[in-house]
Amino acid sequence: MTSKDKTAEQQPEEVLENMEPANDEQPDNESIDSGTGQIADNQSDSIGLQQQLDEMKDKYMRMVAEFDNYKKRSIREKLDFMKSAAQDTLSALLPVLDDFDRAKKFAEGKENAPWDTGVDLVYQKLYTVVRNKGLEPMDSNGQAFDPELHEAITEIPAPFEEMKGKVVDTVEKGYRLNDKIIRHAKVVVGK
Repeated sequence: MTSKDKTAEQQPEEVLENMEPANDEQPDNESIDSGTGQIADNQSDSIGLQQQLDEMKDKYMRMVAEFDNYKKRSIREKLDFMKSAAQDTLSALLPVLDDFDRAKKFAEGKENAPWDTGVDLVYQKLYTVVRNKGLEPMDSNGQAFDPELHEAITEIPAPFEEMKGKVVDTVEKGYRLNDKIIRHAKVVVGK
């Protein structure tokens, strides 16, 4: 007899006894508890990962905002630098402008028209160039003395009562470059 024949002759009860239990059987309580534990562990891991994700998003948003502020600040600094880049050159030209002012005052009373006209043309051209670069002279005569704008050289008795504490005379003009004072006006103040 072959092994097939032997299996066929066996009684159905013997076959059932020889078979191993199938995996389809109901799990015991211990395996149910371990499955629930795994679910709980997965949920706590998920909550922890969500918290990490929220922290990373917050850090990212802060870094983006910080970088945006940095860009704005650097652009503002660059514009300020560009506005005041010519300050050294224009400051070096201020004595030349002062000399032109003195020459113009001196020439006003004289009768040398061609020379006065030529000097006045050069004077106007120079003032036009420096004004286009942002240089503006400050008008001080008759204004109240302000130590932020003026440098007092001396005080004299005021010629009129309303001139007390005000600028009587400007010895040297003050200048602004793009609303920034690059030279204070040297003035005489009435007391």
